[in-house]
Amino acid sequence: MFVQQLEPVAGSLALSALAAALPLVTVLVLLGAVRMKAHRAGLIGFAVAALVAWLAYGMPLGQTLAAGAQGVLFGLFPIMWIVVNALWVYRMTVRTQHFDILRRSFGRLSDDPRIQALVVAFCFGALLEALAGFGAPVAICSVMLVALGFDPVKAAVVSLVANTAPVAFGAMGTPVVTLAQVTGLPLDSVASVVGRQTPLLALVVPLVLVGLVDGRRGLRETWAPALACGVAFAAAQFAAANYVSAQLADIGAALIGAAALVAVPGARKPAAEPVRAAVLTGVRSEDLDREDPQREVVRAYAPYALIVAIFSVAQIPPVKRLLAEATRIFDWPFLDVANPDGKPVGANDFTLPLISTGGTLVLLAGVVTAFVLGVGGRDAVREWAATVRELRYAILTVTSVLALAYVMNLSGQAASIGHFVAAAGAGLAFLSPVLGWFGVAVSGSDTSANALFGALQVTAARESGLSPELLAAANSSGGVLGKMISPQNLTIACAAVGLAGKEGDLLRKVLPWSLGLLLVMCLIVTAQSTPVLGWMLP
Repeated sequence: MFVQQLEPVAGSLALSALAAALPLVTVLVLLGAVRMKAHRAGLIGFAVAALVAWLAYGMPLGQTLAAGAQGVLFGLFPIMWIVVNALWVYRMTVRTQHFDILRRSFGRLSDDPRIQALVVAFCFGALLEALAGFGAPVAICSVMLVALGFDPVKAAVVSLVANTAPVAFGAMGTPVVTLAQVTGLPLDSVASVVGRQTPLLALVVPLVLVGLVDGRRGLRETWAPALACGVAFAAAQFAAANYVSAQLADIGAALIGAAALVAVPGARKPAAEPVRAAVLTGVRSEDLDREDPQREVVRAYAPYALIVAIFSVAQIPPVKRLLAEATRIFDWPFLDVANPDGKPVGANDFTLPLISTGGTLVLLAGVVTAFVLGVGGRDAVREWAATVRELRYAILTVTSVLALAYVMNLSGQAASIGHFVAAAGAGLAFLSPVLGWFGVAVSGSDTSANALFGALQVTAARESGLSPELLAAANSSGGVLGKMISPQNLTIACAAVGLAGKEGDLLRKVLPWSLGLLLVMCLIVTAQSTPVLGWMLP
């Protein structure tokens, strides 16, 4: 048995924490300063983590590699299993041109560009984030807004800022699932607290979007539908995260937010020509005026309806129990780790939810989608293989980062840093979202930031007397605000709208919003750590 040590380097917590920080510093420097590709930085970071675990922390090499291998498997299943199958569904809609039909359907909901920004970037973007994440919402929504006549820069900025509130529950709850896994906290507890933080962002973001699209006039004329959309989205996200399922939080929020938006009187009224002339400075796609048969419109919406239906059925208690019976728990080979108190850690066992995991449910929805859209079996398999090929670097990035995280957590490196950081005391609540924000800003992924810093946040919380669930959730909730300034997302946005090389211009436009909303989240978490808003926590 390997027993974790908090002060293995010269009996000093400070020196041990400094050594333990080397893998994180390596990744951040390679990504931020050297501008190395994320998958290469992740692999090098894992190598550094393994060396620190072996040489500084005394973890046997076999156990170190076993810990990394467990991280790799978790990265593949269930994390990338969800992403691959969700993007596969999207690729089939593109192949059959039903995605174009969906885009035209959105354009007919309202000709007011401020409402279109809410429908496309906020509501549909949230649905895409719920299903896939990993940059897909920014790319797809930017292209749709440009087709509607938005200036490319404005389309990219709106899509980036909109991609905040849903991120923590994106890709069928992948970030919070990862957070629960690496911290050892119950998923329901973590999701519940995140569901009492990010909905507060959802109240603000729609108002920010109409302001970005049309300034003060936009706020003055469309504040009612924007507020209705934000309130409905926030309420649905809170309810699903706390009482239904973290995997359904963004799906329900996106659909209910959109329904509330179009239900507001005046939301579908034609926009005044001066508004359209001032806002729509781009070239409107000619195919927007094409009429689509009602049957094809229904088929265009079908994939998303199928996913919602299948996940809803999976939450029915008898069905949920039946699916859970296929879950396998087994001892992880060559791994026998105890915490500093000598108690075995939970990661000695590995849980494999073969059928109940979100990726398998999305795969089932994809099979039905192929039938509904008329995609043949051979073509569907080709699209799935093409999706894997498209995501090969993302797969390598996620698995290497999770391998790094598992080695740091199981060797005791994260615990050393957490105990050292705990010296910040009560100020830790304010700084906690900043750590998540920084992690996402560098890595481009809330999932990766949770894997890197989740265990550290929990250790620091316990040492400083704060709620572990609160600081773990704050890592994810603060992280969502770093998404809009991450080089990965900026590059995706620029590529989508034909602004390659203009990432710096986009960064200057979205950075103030990222920092401003981060400050709001820091104040929320600080207040939740005190009696002021402590009543909000479950």
